[in-house]
Amino acid sequence: MEEIESGGRYVREQPQNKIAKDAVKAWRIHAGIFMIVLWLVIVTGFILTIIYDISYLFSIISIAVGLVFVFLFVYLIPALRYRRWRYEIFEQEIYIQHGILIRTRTLIPMIRVQHVDTEQGPILKRFKLATITISTAAAVHNIPALEEEDASHLRDRISTLARVDEDDV
Repeated sequence: MEEIESGGRYVREQPQNKIAKDAVKAWRIHAGIFMIVLWLVIVTGFILTIIYDISYLFSIISIAVGLVFVFLFVYLIPALRYRRWRYEIFEQEIYIQHGILIRTRTLIPMIRVQHVDTEQGPILKRFKLATITISTAAAVHNIPALEEEDASHLRDRISTLARVDEDDV
């Protein structure tokens, strides 16, 4: 990892590794499922508006908000999330960077790693992706949506570098 001196202090370069491109598709499907629930609520509200002869203004506003939410959560946010997610594994630490509006940069010392897992739900499984979960005493950190083989290899590498017993992985 390169550290560059800037004004008397050292600044780390951004991590170089990206997550899998199919992460965008998986996140869009996940968001789409939640949007279906939102639209069921909107349609129910519209039906209640008709039954109880309430002003259509609330229904029109809820439809507009629903369309904005679909655009944001299904189209825009997954693409932005993918562009911001980066990670790097070094011998002494794990560097994770993510965030859309607020960029979070996390350094996890290898000596603090207690447990490393891979997780795979049905949506990730469809795209042959997995998420790595890194547990420390203080928190749990994730590197989402990696190719299955890459996730398995990375889990084993982190485990080796952190000197975690094979039984704990």
